[in-house]
Amino acid sequence: MLRYLLVGIGILVIIPVAWFAWWLLSPLVITNEVNEDFPLATRAVVPANMTLSEVEDVMSAAANLERPVDEAMPESSGSAASQTQPQAGLTGQFRDADSFHKGSGTATIYDLGPDGGHILRLEDFRVTNGPDLRVLLVNAPNPESHSDLDDAGYVELGKLKGNVGSQNYDITPDVALADVQSVVIYCHPFRVVFSVATLETSSG
Repeated sequence: MLRYLLVGIGILVIIPVAWFAWWLLSPLVITNEVNEDFPLATRAVVPANMTLSEVEDVMSAAANLERPVDEAMPESSGSAASQTQPQAGLTGQFRDADSFHKGSGTATIYDLGPDGGHILRLEDFRVTNGPDLRVLLVNAPNPESHSDLDDAGYVELGKLKGNVGSQNYDITPDVALADVQSVVIYCHPFRVVFSVATLETSSG
C-alpha cells in the first residue's frame, strides 16, 4: 500500500516538474514561424469614430490605387523679352518612410523670376497611395511622425494631386523658404508620414 502511495506522490511531483522543464527548454528545439504583413496603420493616429482595423482597411485599399499626374513646368511671368529660366533653389530626393510607405522622385523649389513667385515641383515622382495625402514644407530635415511635424512647424501646400507623375504646387510669398528643410507627403486623417525629401541647395 505504501509503495502505491509513493508512486502516486512521485507522479504528482514529476508531472509539474516535467511541464515546467518543457516550458523552459522547448523554445530551444522548436521553431515557431509566423508570417504577417506589416500593418500599414502602425504609425497612424486612429480617429475617434474609427477602429484600428478600419484604418488598416482604408489605407490598404488606397495603397492599391494609382492616380497619375503629368503637369508641364510653368513659365515665368512677364513679357517674352524679360522672361528668365526658372531657377532651382532647394532640391532633394524622396525616400521611403518605412517598408510599406514608399516614395521616390525629386522635389525642387523653383524661383520663377520677377513677380513669378516660387513653386514646388515633383518630378519622376511616385509614392504609395493613401487617403487624403497632403504636401508639406517642413522646418526639419527628417521628420518621421506627426509629433515631429508639430515640433518643427510646417506649411501645407495642398492635397497631393496624384501619387504618380510630375506636378506643381504654388508657394505663397508668406512662406519663409529659409526655414524649409524638407518636403513631406503626409496622410492627413491618420497622421502618417509616407515619404520625405530632405532639401539641399541645388548645384544646378
